[in-house]
Amino acid sequence: MSPVSVAEVNSMSNDQFEWVFGNVIELCKDAAVRVKKKRPFNGLTDLCAAFHKYLDDLSVEEKQVILKSHPDLAGRLATLGELTKESTEEQKSAGLDKLTSEQKSIVSTYNERYKLKFGFPFIICARENKIQSIIEGLESRILNTTDQEITTGINEVKKICKLRILDIVKE
Repeated sequence: MSPVSVAEVNSMSNDQFEWVFGNVIELCKDAAVRVKKKRPFNGLTDLCAAFHKYLDDLSVEEKQVILKSHPDLAGRLATLGELTKESTEEQKSAGLDKLTSEQKSIVSTYNERYKLKFGFPFIICARENKIQSIIEGLESRILNTTDQEITTGINEVKKICKLRILDIVKE
C-alpha cells in the first residue's frame, strides 16, 4: 500500500481504517476501533498522539495484555516464519534474522528469564536498535521492577506504533 494523506485517513470508512491501522499496535485491532472515533485528525502528530493516548489510558492489566501480544525477539515465531509482516521487517532491520548461534543462545536465554520474571516478552523498538544494543537492553532491563518494565515496554510500543504509522501515512 502506498502512503496515504491525513485527509485520506480522515475520509476512510470505519472498516478501512480498522484494516489499515489494525496492527500499528501489534495484534491490537481494538486500538484502531477506538482511535477511528477521534477523527478528524489535524495531522500526523495528532494521529500518532491518539494511538499513544489509547495506550496511556489502558489499565495496568490491559497494558500487560498489549505487551503479551508481542512476539519474542528472534524467537520461535520468527524461526517458523509466523510473525506479522511488520514484526518480520522490524526484526530484520535490527539484524535479528542473522544472529550467530552464540547471539541466538544469549537472546533466547535472556528472553526466557525476562518472560519468567515479568510475564510478558522483552519489547524494544527493533528499528531503532541493532543486535548489540538489544542484548544490552535485555541484560540491563531484567534488573528493573515490573512497574518499570510495563512503563518501558509501553514506551517502546509507542515508538513501534509511530514508525508503523509513518509507514502508512505521509504528512
